[in-house]
Amino acid sequence: MNQLTSQTNQKPEVSVFRISPLIRFTLLSLYIALTIPLPFLAHVTDAPVPPVLLWMGIALGAIAVYGALSERVILDNQGIQVTYPKWFPQFFRKGWSLPWTEVKELKMRTTGQGGIVYYFLNNSGQGFLLPMRVVGFAKMVKLVEAKTGIDTQDVRPLAQPWMYLILLVFTLILFLADSWTIWTAVSLGG
Repeated sequence: MNQLTSQTNQKPEVSVFRISPLIRFTLLSLYIALTIPLPFLAHVTDAPVPPVLLWMGIALGAIAVYGALSERVILDNQGIQVTYPKWFPQFFRKGWSLPWTEVKELKMRTTGQGGIVYYFLNNSGQGFLLPMRVVGFAKMVKLVEAKTGIDTQDVRPLAQPWMYLILLVFTLILFLADSWTIWTAVSLGG
């Protein structure tokens, strides 16, 4: 009876990991910095694409980028899963789930740019990318090791925070160039 009571009172352990706010802010800012001048330039140059259409495209693109950056990694006693908000269409990015009992190994692969990523391989050899841009990556990896028994001592995140800080600085410089471009376009077009 005592054992049954202790099992009933146990709450399932669930850990949720989200993409780092630094990464989200930097990538959203970069998207805005790259696209915001386009409608102004289209107006000044009498481009065949109307500025209103560009504004709508930029807004839809911002929603898509925000949705893709809303990835969540959920670890519980049964397995690991990657999810996206319900409003985010699955044809953009599809989540996945993998029970701990099906995890065969964690396989390292190099990227085309020379970085290293890791894939969970299940019993049938199918690969599932280990999310590497989450807050608490080290804690997540330790939980994976505890649940699977796979040695994760050498697993490191793909990008370090300082890389995104450098990208953010260059994005802010791009915003200065955008301001000049928009000011010039408004002056010429007005």
